[in-house]
Amino acid sequence: MQKREEHRHENPADPHHGHPGKGGPTVKDPVCGMKVNPTTAVHTHEYDGQPYFFCSRRCLEKFQTEPDKYLHRPLDQHPVHAPHGSTPATDAGSTYTCPMHPEVQQDHPGDCPKCGMALEPITATASPDAGENAELRDMTKRFWIGAALTLPVFLLAMAHLIPALARQSWADSHASRWLQFALTMPVVWWAGWPFFRRGWRSVVTRQLNMFTLIALGVGAAFVFSAAAMLLPDLFPYTMRHEGKVAIYFEAAAVIVVLVLLGQVLELRARSRTGSAITALLNLAPPTARQVAPGGDHEVSLDHVKVGDQLRVVPGDKVPVDGVVVEGHSNVEESMITGEPLPVEKRVGDNVTGGTVNGTGSFVMRAERVGSDTLLGQIVNMVAEAQRSRAPIQGLVDKVAGIFVPVVLAISVLTFVLWLWLGPEPQLAHAIVNAVAVLIIACPCALGLATPMSIMVGVGRGAQAGVLVKNAEALERLETVTTLVVDKTGTLTEGKPKLVNVLPTGGFDAREFLRLAASLEQNSEHPLAAAIVQGAKEQGLAIVAVQDFRSVTAGGVLGTVAGRAVLVGKPDFLRNEK
Repeated sequence: MQKREEHRHENPADPHHGHPGKGGPTVKDPVCGMKVNPTTAVHTHEYDGQPYFFCSRRCLEKFQTEPDKYLHRPLDQHPVHAPHGSTPATDAGSTYTCPMHPEVQQDHPGDCPKCGMALEPITATASPDAGENAELRDMTKRFWIGAALTLPVFLLAMAHLIPALARQSWADSHASRWLQFALTMPVVWWAGWPFFRRGWRSVVTRQLNMFTLIALGVGAAFVFSAAAMLLPDLFPYTMRHEGKVAIYFEAAAVIVVLVLLGQVLELRARSRTGSAITALLNLAPPTARQVAPGGDHEVSLDHVKVGDQLRVVPGDKVPVDGVVVEGHSNVEESMITGEPLPVEKRVGDNVTGGTVNGTGSFVMRAERVGSDTLLGQIVNMVAEAQRSRAPIQGLVDKVAGIFVPVVLAISVLTFVLWLWLGPEPQLAHAIVNAVAVLIIACPCALGLATPMSIMVGVGRGAQAGVLVKNAEALERLETVTTLVVDKTGTLTEGKPKLVNVLPTGGFDAREFLRLAASLEQNSEHPLAAAIVQGAKEQGLAIVAVQDFRSVTAGGVLGTVAGRAVLVGKPDFLRNEK
């Protein structure tokens, strides 16, 4: 690891940034950026062979939890010393991309300039907040508050169409109109603000999209209605009905709420898709038992380095890819192979991170860690497949790029035609129909259908154990007529089942199964569970066992109903006979 260049940015007004030593050299705290004198620093930590020094215990603990988060910060970034206990706003060093346009990448969160969607980090994490989707929470809050405010606006606007309400004096009163105005204001300018922001950015970047149409349509409906309320004298008498200019607050509010509903549904689908990657990441344990001269100690998986010796005890998950250097056990590798039966591991055998150790214990040497492990490569492949583009998406993008300008042109033409040839009030009819063209023609499905299908398809496949290399492979799968399976056992239920009992030496099959099942009820082996389940299905009485003993990688033995019973591999049976 290269030593970071020191940047002096002391603030004399800050008591923390005094002179740390009497003329001695200083280094920067990687968490908060403060200057620390390494000769007098109390809080230190070594990571990847490089010592780091901290101004307080709080900074030390933050660094120990997520060292890479602070070491990947650009060298020219000078963070302000935030109060201890606060959380950085963003993950330094992360790269963010658009799930719909993978070619869009930047080093900070934001919105995609092409479609307006929130960017997501490229590198998947299994942090406690991984399942938290800030954009989903925000859009959900905007939707429910917007819906609550829109419902009375809609009822007030439609009251004249309901016979029971049309006769009420308040149905078309000034109070009703002003109440609609007041309720619609937060719906449009707060709940719908993300759409205006994305629409404006689409114009600035010349990447017109569905938010361009939404912002124009909603904005036009609201501004026209607000002008009718605040400046009614601007409108000619022919545009008035019973002395009042028509307002369309309910149209603006309902459109915002409906688009918000679509955003919430889309974000939920994306969140469920992301859970497939999270589930894969969670296959690896968060910590490992590191073997050290002073005894084993638990370390974060992020701190495990190539060459470290790690102890794996019965029932634990293998932390990283490596080689067994001491001990032996059976490891359940169905995560990788799909085979339910454990595989025997001895000194010199390879083990894979995320697989589950059986009843034995062994020490392994770490060979591949982090994203270099087989599990890490699988996660990266799934993430890249979700972000990949199907060939048909290129055609969709071309159509969408032409579609939006054409819709804008048609909307303008509609406005002109209604203003020229439409009935009175011509201006009102022209605005309403031009806005209708913008909203109805919104290309939401056109732009999102293919990318969302890819994300959901790849994510659902990963949950089912089917890994898709890229979107093109998923698209071509539609033409597949024959599926060739490479080996026996690939397509299974994931657990063995007793099919038949073939005794030799004159044994009765039912008695033979009863003795074996009675002994195997104390074993944790998957074959033992299959034998016990098979005996129960045949209604056999399973009895207690005395002197039960299990031999790792061999079998089990004990006394059942006064008879010595052994179940296991042929070599085990011969040696124990």
